[in-house]
Amino acid sequence: MTDPRDGLDRTKLLAARYRAAHDRPYLASALYALGIVASSAVPTMGVDRHWRCYVSPAFVDATPVEELAGVWIHEVAHLLRDHHGRAGRLPAADQRDHYRVNVAQDCEINDDLLADRLRLPAGRVEPRLYGLPDGQLFEQYLPALPPHVREHDCGSGAHGTPAPWELPQAGGPDGVGEAEAQALRRHTAEAMRAHVRSRGPLPGGWQRWAEQVLEPTVDWRQALTGAVREAAAWAGGAVDYTYRRPSRRTPALRGVVLPSLRRPLPRVAVVVDTSGSMGDAELAAALTEITGVLREVGVRGNRVTVLACDADVHAVSRVTSAEQVTLGGGGGTDMRVGIDAALASPDRPSIVIVLTDGLTPWPAETPSCRLIAALIGDGAPEPPHWVERCASRRRRTNRPRRAAARSARPAS
Repeated sequence: MTDPRDGLDRTKLLAARYRAAHDRPYLASALYALGIVASSAVPTMGVDRHWRCYVSPAFVDATPVEELAGVWIHEVAHLLRDHHGRAGRLPAADQRDHYRVNVAQDCEINDDLLADRLRLPAGRVEPRLYGLPDGQLFEQYLPALPPHVREHDCGSGAHGTPAPWELPQAGGPDGVGEAEAQALRRHTAEAMRAHVRSRGPLPGGWQRWAEQVLEPTVDWRQALTGAVREAAAWAGGAVDYTYRRPSRRTPALRGVVLPSLRRPLPRVAVVVDTSGSMGDAELAAALTEITGVLREVGVRGNRVTVLACDADVHAVSRVTSAEQVTLGGGGGTDMRVGIDAALASPDRPSIVIVLTDGLTPWPAETPSCRLIAALIGDGAPEPPHWVERCASRRRRTNRPRRAAARSARPAS
């Protein structure tokens, strides 16, 4: 039935959305989260970054339900893949040419939709039209596109630049906030994973996207380096007063000794989980990574305290390289013991790094230092929110580890 207020055949449009959700049930939540705005100014269909879908009444009248279902999926794919967020990280010159960005994004989406046997309207964008291969991200397609491509504008939900036909944020149907959008993305990715397990594979682009949402790839070395560098800079920039070296102003004041300012060298403690759940390969590899990070941030020359800990502290080493580390343990897990031991040291650290698989209790409150958790293995439990978290994508092995003390040597 056509709505006399805006001329939009909502029955046909909603039937197309129902068909899209019925045939691809893993997309249902995202599809039904879209608010509908009728607009004769939009050429076909488009979305804004607030998850509102703008629809041309003339386009709905001229397009079969099966093709409309494909367009519904195309538009929601822009939002699920966070195209507007990714476009905001492009160089400024690329961001200004939002038509080319939109075409590159359409290439990323449509090869998956066509591989999934979805029907799309004539004139659709495909990578092959530009001599490009399927299966790439839009950031890869963008440099290879001709300089003056001008195709359909899918709106700010795609390229990030508000289109003339978009409503202000507070106008029209309620939009979707960023927190809800992230929840929709994760829910959709989980539904895709369940679909793959029960019914078989999805197109490569969708499977890659779902894996990235559910198991984001974290650059272990970069994340840990950044966290330790920031903590070292924070500690190194601290100043305190000392009477070991009197102030140069002391001679000017008779009978008064003034302290001078000192800038302490950051002290680093590494608490290594040596419980039975940690494997040899993971332990050695992670120690190598941490050693490299400490070297990069300039604290390798300063002795670093390494504490081997399961449910108790078994070895404490002051080291400048991984060859000097002694590890022992193999029992239960309680990294609180290692953290407390590090903070009780006469040379109290300003940075504590905990290397663990996450299967440990944590302190009940924030310690008086920077605490960084380097989590190893898939599915490591989240630490408290006040712990700086760096996750390794290295998979844990099931090989039993020796409980006897040993020396950890870096991999060649």
